[in-house]
Amino acid sequence: MKPPYGDVEKLVFGRTFAEHMFKMKYSEGRGWHDAKIEKYGSFTMDPASCVLHYSQEIFEGLKAYKALNGKMLLFRPEQNARRLNRSARKLCMPEIPEEDFVNAVKELVLLDKEWIPDAPGTSLYVRPTMIASEAFLGVHPSKEYLFYIIMSPVGPYFKEGFNTVSIYVEDQLVRAAVGGVGDIKTGGNYAASLLGAMKAEEKGFSQVLWLDAKEHKYVEEVGAMNVFFVFGDKVVTPQLTGSILPGITRNSVIALAKDMGYEVEERRISIDEVLDGIKSKELTEIFGSGTAAIISPVGLFHYKDNNYYINDNKVGSITRAFYERLVGIQYGKIEDTMGWSYELK
Repeated sequence: MKPPYGDVEKLVFGRTFAEHMFKMKYSEGRGWHDAKIEKYGSFTMDPASCVLHYSQEIFEGLKAYKALNGKMLLFRPEQNARRLNRSARKLCMPEIPEEDFVNAVKELVLLDKEWIPDAPGTSLYVRPTMIASEAFLGVHPSKEYLFYIIMSPVGPYFKEGFNTVSIYVEDQLVRAAVGGVGDIKTGGNYAASLLGAMKAEEKGFSQVLWLDAKEHKYVEEVGAMNVFFVFGDKVVTPQLTGSILPGITRNSVIALAKDMGYEVEERRISIDEVLDGIKSKELTEIFGSGTAAIISPVGLFHYKDNNYYINDNKVGSITRAFYERLVGIQYGKIEDTMGWSYELK
C-alpha cells in the first residue's frame, strides 16, 4: 500500500505535513489547558495577536525514526523540552513540564506512525511551537499562549550521498549579539539570517558562517548548524557565549568525541586561526552539526574573495565517524551506549 506522504523521493523538507496536530492553550491564572490532538489544519488568529506584533514565538525541532527492527525512536526529546523552556524563560513565556512535552510528541507520533518513512536516511520531522495569542497592542508579555506540534515527513538530507558543502563567511552582517536572543530558538534569529543566506546562495555557496557581532573576528555558527574544527586528535567548537544556539546535536557530538577518545575544546576561535590552520594543514576537517543534516562535512570556506579548501574538499575520516555513530544510534543500527534513544510504544 502506498504511504500517505506519497513518493519518498519527491519529499521536500517542510512541504508535506502529517494528518494530525497537537494543540494546547495557556491562560494566565489557569495555566495550560484544553490539550488535544486534531486534524492538521488552519487556525484563526486575531490581527492584534501579540506574536504578530511583538514576536513572542519559540519553537523546537526533532525527528522520529523508524529503526531496522521496526521500532520507532526519538532522539533525546527531553533535551528539546528543556531547551524550549529555556527559550520560554528568556521571552517571558510560560514553561511546559518536560513530561507533558515528551508525552505530547509521543502520542502525536504514535497516532501518525504511518507517516514515518522507512527508506534509508528518511524521518518524520517534529516541530513543537509556542506563540503569544492574546490580542492587544502594547509592549508587554502576553497573558495567553498557544502551544502546537506539527510534523513533516522528510527524505534524505544528502540526496546525492554524504558529500562536502561550501561555506560563505559573512563579515559585515550580524545575526545575533551577546545579551540578545541568539542563544534561543525564536523566529527572529532566523529572520535575521535570511539576508546573509541569500548573499551566500547568490554567490553559489551552500551555507553562511556568522562571525561575532562586536569584532567580526570570532566564529559563531553556520546557518542552522553549530560548527566544529578538527586539529589532529583535537575537536574544537566555539564556546556558548550567549549568541550561539546550544544545539542538541552539538552537545551529542561533544559527548561522543570524549567517548571516542578525542580531546575536546569549547573556546573562542577566530576566523584567522581557522584560515591559518587550513593553510598549514594543521586544521584537517570542518563540519557542522544540526537536527536536519546531523553532520554536514565542509570542504570550502570563502572569505574576503578567497577560497580555502579543507582536506582537498573531501569528507574527513573523523567527520564520517561522527556521522555514522550518530545516525547509527538514531536509527537503532548500533547499540546506544549513551542512553539517548527514546522508544515509542
